[in-house]
Amino acid sequence: MGQTYGYIRVSTREQREDRQRDALLARGVAERHIYIDRQSGKDFARPQYQVLVRRMKKDDLLLVKSIDRLGRNYGEILEEWRRLTKEKGVDIAVLDMPILDTRRGRDLMGTFLADIVLQILSFVAENERLAIHQRQAEGIAAARRRGVAFGRPPQPLPDNFPAVYACWKAGDLTGRAAAALCAMPLSTFRYRAKNYEKNRK
Repeated sequence: MGQTYGYIRVSTREQREDRQRDALLARGVAERHIYIDRQSGKDFARPQYQVLVRRMKKDDLLLVKSIDRLGRNYGEILEEWRRLTKEKGVDIAVLDMPILDTRRGRDLMGTFLADIVLQILSFVAENERLAIHQRQAEGIAAARRRGVAFGRPPQPLPDNFPAVYACWKAGDLTGRAAAALCAMPLSTFRYRAKNYEKNRK
């Protein structure tokens, strides 16, 4: 028998890992063999996960509370799952989904069932991701129609802007000189001047 490791992932520093840790400890994982990343699961470029993968050897066991703790990109999860199990010879068990346990059914049927479950999860997750993006796009579009402004509010114009703008518009000042008098880059001055002009109409 190899060593048993646990992996925990939380998306932000504010989220707590207690439930995942308790579940792993209950399965006999030693505290020193639990690795935690506090970042997005969009890919596997996570420092503690990479340390864990380097440490694991053939016949070791990796436990995770749920499949989404391993990652969010299910295409990459499929690839990583096969890399760990086929290339490194590591077993993986997902506590919340007992069918995803490579120790069970090492025969063709067990592998086949696990592959089907992973493929279904991949399909569902991809559809969910696309639906979230669509809902976000629709929400932003609806908010814009209601007049909601996005991004940082613009800084107030300096007190001398109207006078400087008038001189610049009359040709008495170059753009660079006008921008310098307003203490802003030339591109910002031109952008603010354009908006100032539009709002005066």
